[in-house]
This record gives sequence, C-alpha cells and structure tokens, in this order.
Amino acid sequence: MAWMAWTVPTAIFFGVIACLLITFTILAIKYPETPRVGILRIETTRGDRLFITLLGSAFINLIWLGLEVAPQPYALLACLVWAAVVFRWV
Repeated sequence: MAWMAWTVPTAIFFGVIACLLITFTILAIKYPETPRVGILRIETTRGDRLFITLLGSAFINLIWLGLEVAPQPYALLACLVWAAVVFRWV
C-alpha cells in the first residue's frame, strides 16, 4: 500500500472504526436488542445509531474545516456531544 499516504492519525482513525465495529458486533451477540423509536420516528438499533453518529461526525468535521471555526481537535468534542445525543434520543 505504498501508493497511500498512511499517517498516524489516519491509522488511528481506521483503528478506532474497526474497534467500534468489533465492539458493536460483540454487544449484538451478547445482548441482542429490539429496535426502538426515537425522535426521528424510525426504528433504530445500536448499529443504526452508530452509523448515524459516524455520518454526522463526518459532516461536522467537514463543516468545521470549511468554516474554520476553531482548531480541528475541538471538532472531536462536538462529535462526542453529537454521539451522546444520537445514542440517547435517536
């Protein structure tokens, strides 16, 4: 994979995503859940909420970069708040 510029942040990013997927797979096996209806009025499971969180986090980071709101690491805080909101109410 010499064609791709792997940096430490990129490796950490993909490592975290892989760990999340593994964790959620183990949770689904050990503690099966029934879908619930949140503020979006659609049935969602843990995996659905993870997907919504990751998608929203991507948009938060893109907007953060585009508007140059503050240093990029602060976007992580916004993403963590977004994740808490999604997992609590969606």
